[in-house]
Amino acid sequence: MAKKGNIIVGQSGGPTSVINSSLAGVYKTAKERGFHKVYGMLHGIQGFLDEQYVDLSTQIHSDMDIELLKRTPSAFLGSCRYKLPDIHENPEIYEKIFSILDKLNIEVFIYIGGNDSMDTIKKLSDYAIVKGHRQKFLGVPKTIDNDLALTDHTPGFGSAAKYIGASTKEIIRDALGLTYDKAMVTVIEVMGRNAGWLTGATALAKTEECEGPDLIYLPEVSFDIEKFLKKVSELLKKKVSVVVAVSEGIKLEDGRYVCELSGGANYVDAFGHKQLQGTASYLAGFLKHELGCKTRSVEFSTLQRSASHMASRVDINEAFMVGGAAGKAADEGDTGKMVVIDRVSDDPYMSAAGIYDVHKIANNEKTVPRNWLNKEGNYVTDDFINYIEPLIQGDYQPFMVNGLPQHLVLKK
Repeated sequence: MAKKGNIIVGQSGGPTSVINSSLAGVYKTAKERGFHKVYGMLHGIQGFLDEQYVDLSTQIHSDMDIELLKRTPSAFLGSCRYKLPDIHENPEIYEKIFSILDKLNIEVFIYIGGNDSMDTIKKLSDYAIVKGHRQKFLGVPKTIDNDLALTDHTPGFGSAAKYIGASTKEIIRDALGLTYDKAMVTVIEVMGRNAGWLTGATALAKTEECEGPDLIYLPEVSFDIEKFLKKVSELLKKKVSVVVAVSEGIKLEDGRYVCELSGGANYVDAFGHKQLQGTASYLAGFLKHELGCKTRSVEFSTLQRSASHMASRVDINEAFMVGGAAGKAADEGDTGKMVVIDRVSDDPYMSAAGIYDVHKIANNEKTVPRNWLNKEGNYVTDDFINYIEPLIQGDYQPFMVNGLPQHLVLKK
């Protein structure tokens, strides 16, 4: 049998608390399947173009290191938001990429990321086929936004949802203790540009001992600020504490982001995405001015994607599973594909790794079905809760040193 060459793996886009579990899955499977070396791109395809990479065997020395890596948040290898141009726009970039791949004797290129990362896999695999290059290209799903097509859900989403649900409960308890002499409205801002999966997760806070948020607004439904004002006003006649959850990407009917009303969303990234911030702050100020009530805004920001101390066991295990499945699929000859998570059973919950053509996934966005929101568009239904609850189950305790979690750190 011919000796196998090498694998290279990179991470791209916004990180999650379990993205490194997928990296661990790629590494472990590649070594078990006899690949010679496993390289890691430093800062994704952008760093790779500058020939920034590391031999992962110099970073991972034992099974204990793999377990530590699975519990380490953020992108261990470093990430990027780099849009690979179309082939006809800049063929020199593709020639450079493949010359580096050949120099390193790379057989398999694996990219862990979201929608934009799958676009990179699509372009590279297409180029390889047209030009007759031998390398295989596989995508591993990653995004707390849960907006990748054809996969039941994405690694990173379950842990972010767990953190959001728990934190929302704590915010609700906190608010109840601050409303002795004056009613208060708390507006929670959650990540989500066009898909409201994460914001919907605030409904997990509704339990036997907690009412949960009073209102939930997702970007899938146009936001009517006057109806919002009326609804909050009605709620304040019945209770002293009102808690509202909003996606950062909620829009008015005319297409403007709510955060733009306060002058936000001016910065645009390489993919043309506006940077959204200030939605909760604007709405809290608006309510204070219109109703004269006490208000506050809470923005989870990067905490929702980096809180590995609250990672879901289901999420970490599935992230590891899809990383390993990508290495296996490439070894068996697949290319231009993304590994997906198929839900096999709800009760008991079971999942398995599948694989689909990346062309059917890249640049397609999965949003929350309209029938998973109520008629008014200001709360999620039981179908949404039943979908999300299995994904937050179990814990993966960090390795604690002096009372704080220990992480694996890249040594350059």
